[in-house]
Amino acid sequence: MKTVSAAVAAIVVDVVDGTAVVAIGAKPLGAPAPTLHRTDLPNGLTVLSEAVPGARSVAFGAWVRAATLHEHPEQMGVSHLLEHMVFKGTRSRSAQEIALSLETLGGSLDAYTEREHTSYQARVLDEHLAEAAHVIGELIFHPLLRSEDLALERKVILEEISMVEDTPDDIIFDVHNRALWGDHPHGFAILGTRDTVKTLDVPDIRALHARAYHPGRLVVAASGRVEHEQLLETLRQTGWMDIPKGDVTPFPVDPVEVAGPHAEHIKRKDIGQTHIVLGGQGIAHGDDRRYAFALIDMLLGGGMSSRLFQRVREELGLAYSVHSFSSAYADTGSHGVYLASAPETAQQAIDAVREVLRGVALNGLTASELAAGKRQLRGQLVMSMEGVSSRMYRAATTALYGEPFRTIDELMALVDAIDEDQVRDVARDFFDPDRHILVSLGPKAVR
Repeated sequence: MKTVSAAVAAIVVDVVDGTAVVAIGAKPLGAPAPTLHRTDLPNGLTVLSEAVPGARSVAFGAWVRAATLHEHPEQMGVSHLLEHMVFKGTRSRSAQEIALSLETLGGSLDAYTEREHTSYQARVLDEHLAEAAHVIGELIFHPLLRSEDLALERKVILEEISMVEDTPDDIIFDVHNRALWGDHPHGFAILGTRDTVKTLDVPDIRALHARAYHPGRLVVAASGRVEHEQLLETLRQTGWMDIPKGDVTPFPVDPVEVAGPHAEHIKRKDIGQTHIVLGGQGIAHGDDRRYAFALIDMLLGGGMSSRLFQRVREELGLAYSVHSFSSAYADTGSHGVYLASAPETAQQAIDAVREVLRGVALNGLTASELAAGKRQLRGQLVMSMEGVSSRMYRAATTALYGEPFRTIDELMALVDAIDEDQVRDVARDFFDPDRHILVSLGPKAVR
């Protein structure tokens, strides 16, 4: 284990028992279970790490607590535009040098904008952790944000918007978000609109960068072959600890109001199917009902064995693709069912979906379904933790949402504690199709 200065070591504030790797509630014979380490640095940066025995790579990421949820309507898409712009050059690297920096080492570099956070992530061999930290640090703290780069990147994003518009099974989700949340930022398009992207300028981008891209609004997480002291020393050497804290005044976010049940249709004659989303408000992060919700959602539309797949595709042959989806945020969530069907069978397909949902909302799950669902959910939870990137994200989530870092035994206990009454209540509150919003896109509307 590498050593760090006493000043750095002294600011480690929390060490929490982590999860076992090999089996549910178990660990390799004679080997300690991994642990999650957290350090809150004096400049406001939150740093988390989880060492994964046997890994030779490291996933390293930084989350900025600013994204689409914090935008004004006239600046919709500015967070995504800034995420693009930082890759156009920094004080010490050109755009090409950024692109080559980790790929030539066999690693990867990526970024994405979500509703609540903008994330920059890398995966590299453990020996290249410092290079990953240096590159992402430059992207976040020292981008050039030049006018000539904006002119080019604006074209790229407009092409990205066109690509989504040409992909009905993408755009239908934006349509549903707008129908569900209305003018609230939860309903904004992450990419922005053609009008907002065309009008956003360098001052808008630089203002957001100055307001949000500093340690006080950042969470850094790493997982894999990494020791916490080593990570802290790497951040010190690559300049992360030298950046001032910055303004941490919370971005104002209006309370969420969900639209009432209704149907909307966008007529498109240029596509051969009617694409449909039926859904509503879902579970927020930290909601105690999240595991019961996840179990129901999985059994309804989580795979080939799900009720919706078996009914709509296998029994009736009305769709090639039918599945459920859900997203959780700090203050709310969304969920629903997506399917695509021929225009002449679309109404029959959505009627079948409603029938399945209504049955669960009225009757819950049988004891045998509940037992099978628990087995399936347990397996999914464990297998989702086997990759270093997913463990990095899980570590970051503890800081982003204030969630406890639970052992696998604790997670399994929460799944095992789901009972028929809890399932019935969650099914009634969230899966009743009469409470949902229906949106369709294609040649023919459904109702």
